Amino acid sequence: MGFRGIFPYLVSPVDTEGSIRDGVLARLVDHLVRSGVHGLTPLGSTGEFAYLTWAQRKRVVEVVLEANGGRVPVVAGVAATATAPAVRQARELEAMGVNGILAVMNAYFPVPEAGVVSYFTEVARAVSCPVVLYTNPDFQRVDLSPAVVERLAALAPNIRYLKDASRNTGRLLSLMNRVGDRIHVFSASSHIPVCVMQIGGVGWMAGPACLIPSQSVRLYDLALAKKWDEAMVLQRELWRINQVFAKYSLAPCIKAGLELQGFSVGDPLPPQVALTGEAREEVRQALEAVGAL
Repeated sequence: MGFRGIFPYLVSPVDTEGSIRDGVLARLVDHLVRSGVHGLTPLGSTGEFAYLTWAQRKRVVEVVLEANGGRVPVVAGVAATATAPAVRQARELEAMGVNGILAVMNAYFPVPEAGVVSYFTEVARAVSCPVVLYTNPDFQRVDLSPAVVERLAALAPNIRYLKDASRNTGRLLSLMNRVGDRIHVFSASSHIPVCVMQIGGVGWMAGPACLIPSQSVRLYDLALAKKWDEAMVLQRELWRINQVFAKYSLAPCIKAGLELQGFSVGDPLPPQVALTGEAREEVRQALEAVGAL
């Protein structure tokens, strides 16, 4: 069956000394798995990978793997500006026991299409596990067009998934028409997950699932059963969560929400700023409205 369903983007709890809060992260992992999620994604956007050292990233993955105990697939993020360190990260994470790689490309200078294709191809060829391509035009200088994704799927057979945060659902349908079953698409929180699943998506890979895991699983189950009317009723209820996160920065929102739920994940990593006052209250109200508090 491969990767399908709900894959929460995990936060990275870090204390003031820079150490990973192992116990908090392990408790969150167990809570999510017990809530029925189908996989776990450490070091995604919500995991603040851009603000972590490699040692911190490794520790996050170690804790997740140990706490998960093989219950669900773990797809860990790999991100770098240069190709060589991305390849090293991918190899090391696979050796640690992850089930898949979420491949991200950072960029400072503009990178031509040939360089983008080379980066993702070399990362994929460095491992034997499945690779999920990640594209987020709002945050990255590198985008993956349907033509580039199709080319990558042909160059590296283990590139089998795409997590797209473009907010362009029409582009996703164009991609699906081009690649067929060679690439399976996960929705991001910037899309409407039910709509993505209705056109052929395989699940939801996003930060908000950390806060509403059981509700997200229910949404997926309804979509899988093609109970579209019921699914859309639930989607409308859950969309309030997305609206709040679109208003404020994602990682601070998720961490504020988890703190409200009793997980002491701490503040977002500087120079990000924790939510306070009215913003924190909006997160609380949104969670309360969907039964997540």
